[in-house]
Amino acid sequence: MTARLLRLLLAACAVLLAGSLQAQPIKVGSKRFTESYLLGEIVSQTLTGQGIAAEHRQGLGNTAILAAALQQGQIDIYPEYTGTIVRELLKRDAPADAQAPLDKINDWLKPLGLKAAVPLGFNNSYALAMREADAARLGITTISELAAKAPTLKPGLSHEFIARADGWPALARAYGLTLAPGTGLDHGLAYQALAGGQVDLIDVYTTDAQLARQPVRVLSDDRQFFPRYDAVLLMRASVDDKPLQRLAGQLPETRMIQLNAAAELEGRSFADVARGFLQSAPTTTARQGLLDRLMAPDLLPLVAQHLALVFGSLVLAIALAVPLGVAAHRLPRLAAPVMAAAGLLQTLPSLALLAFLIAWVGRIGFLPALLALFVYALLPIVRNTHAGLAGVPAGLVESAKALGLTRGQTLRAIELPLALPTLMAGVKTAAVTNVGTATVAAFVGAGGLGERIVAGLAVNDSALMLAGALPAAALALVVQGVFDGLERRFTQVHNRRKTSWGRGA
Repeated sequence: MTARLLRLLLAACAVLLAGSLQAQPIKVGSKRFTESYLLGEIVSQTLTGQGIAAEHRQGLGNTAILAAALQQGQIDIYPEYTGTIVRELLKRDAPADAQAPLDKINDWLKPLGLKAAVPLGFNNSYALAMREADAARLGITTISELAAKAPTLKPGLSHEFIARADGWPALARAYGLTLAPGTGLDHGLAYQALAGGQVDLIDVYTTDAQLARQPVRVLSDDRQFFPRYDAVLLMRASVDDKPLQRLAGQLPETRMIQLNAAAELEGRSFADVARGFLQSAPTTTARQGLLDRLMAPDLLPLVAQHLALVFGSLVLAIALAVPLGVAAHRLPRLAAPVMAAAGLLQTLPSLALLAFLIAWVGRIGFLPALLALFVYALLPIVRNTHAGLAGVPAGLVESAKALGLTRGQTLRAIELPLALPTLMAGVKTAAVTNVGTATVAAFVGAGGLGERIVAGLAVNDSALMLAGALPAAALALVVQGVFDGLERRFTQVHNRRKTSWGRGA
């Protein structure tokens, strides 16, 4: 009977496992700007509307990160542009290649296991823009005139445009521009910085919603440096694009500008704007306030992802940092190098560390973010473990030896219990710090409350950024409160044990 029941349970597990494997959703990625968020949402809603499981992994990063994620199978599809595919992904610099038809581009993509399909109907090229008043005063209408008449303007260019092959370096060579690109500026903040006089020249997308509402002049690309950037869906070759063909040609440039404006200027969510487009209905949803953004349905899943990152990294850090702290205490010559190494890791910039870990583990998402938080949690736990053990009275350790306890028994029975309050203070510091640091994980598609902050930054929406920042701050307070309670409890136990051992000594 038991064997039969076991076989039935195994069979049921096999059926459930097979079903879960078959139900793996199509993972749709997007970059960190309004249009890409919207297109990713349109694609995922189109698939789910046809009964195909899909999930939208928003704002994963720049072209290089998305392309790598696509090739590694971490995402299956994302919106891209033909000029970017040819120049940035395929590294083809010939002018004729940039104008190649889609079937030719797919021939080049085939060795990579990728394909481009479903031309969406609009061209979204790069361009340079200035304040209209400045352009009129200087008599600048083209990029060639910019090179000749305005060598001292202050650019505010996006990070990707500064770095990419078809961006600023090549443009500057083509036109003889002598302006220094300066520090990078997030695209979502560029128009505000231009209007405020903080920068004088920005790179824009020709479907930007702000172009219709800001007093800016888009400079003519008179040497035709920029290729066509026709919007398509870039996907793994194994993905069936038939369910998405209904989107082909459905987004002319004017319609895309309207959708961008609905999200960026009218404060509507990407999901609502996409839903309105797919239902062929005007997007008239009222602008969401802070409370609406704060209590949106994604709050609990984002909190769960955030906590998984924080406590997963904390468990890993405790498992390594406590033995390191013990070793540093037992072997004093190790103390200085151990503390120095942990301190050095703590000083690494979070985005640089994430970039290194992505390259090291070969993937984006949860794992590199977890490892980065693990690195940042090491120092306070190592330091406090060492300090707690150093604070154990030497007389108690000697008494334990006199009673015949081994070093290991003394550590487990006396030293660690007495050092626990100090050790827990280090764990608390690591946990609270990681609650805040975990928001950066959204930059690599690891989820968490940082998703709202990153999305808000992309559209310069302070309410959406606050909808991510406020729960993160509240979560930090809750975590601190929980650890404060644990710390008080351990301190009481510590005092009782210390008194007991003192009397025994």
